[in-house]
Amino acid sequence: MDLDRALRTTGAVRRFSDTPVERSTVHAILDSARFAPSGGNRQPWRVAVIERPATRRHLAGLMQPVWDEYVAAAQQGRRGFNPVDHEPIDDAPHAPNELLDHIEQVPVVLAVAVDLRELAVMDGELERVSIVGGASIYPFCWSILLAAHDHGLGGVMTTFLSRAEPEAAPLLGLPEHHALAATIVLGVPEGDRVTKLSRRTADTFTTIDRFDGPPLVSGRDS
Repeated sequence: MDLDRALRTTGAVRRFSDTPVERSTVHAILDSARFAPSGGNRQPWRVAVIERPATRRHLAGLMQPVWDEYVAAAQQGRRGFNPVDHEPIDDAPHAPNELLDHIEQVPVVLAVAVDLRELAVMDGELERVSIVGGASIYPFCWSILLAAHDHGLGGVMTTFLSRAEPEAAPLLGLPEHHALAATIVLGVPEGDRVTKLSRRTADTFTTIDRFDGPPLVSGRDS
């Protein structure tokens, strides 16, 4: 697939047909994604392909309360779990989630972990939440989605399970000093594939020299 087209059409897919995805296809996707960049080329990722229905159901049960609180915050006009002004919501009502409700039927469920010993966390001592360690794991996750797209599949990455990591770790056999970075689901999209995504244009978020500088405008070099 043409790279520019892949970048412009790899949207989140949450509904899948009942077409199975063979293990060989999952292996091919991961075999391509392994070329993702990581700090020092340390490749700190581990992937568990979750096939047992009971394990999937348990994981969905751990994610459901997180989803419930996330939705409740959105209904109040807030971004749930943001690191600046998040306010916990006790007893958030149940919010339907098609992926969680039918996780046993999702063709592919991947749990992605990262070895914390391999991360150089440059912002670890700043007085804000650390984010830069993700530079060594999330390009790999994105590469999984791009490679899946190239195989005619769609998918989406979520991080809800990370909030329940202490409960999920024994179930998944999470190695010591590892963290759950993402859960990725894949499958053949239900219905027509996305051919165009709607996103803000580059000049709305790109400026010259400073973040409050003049916008970068296409076709103007000075």
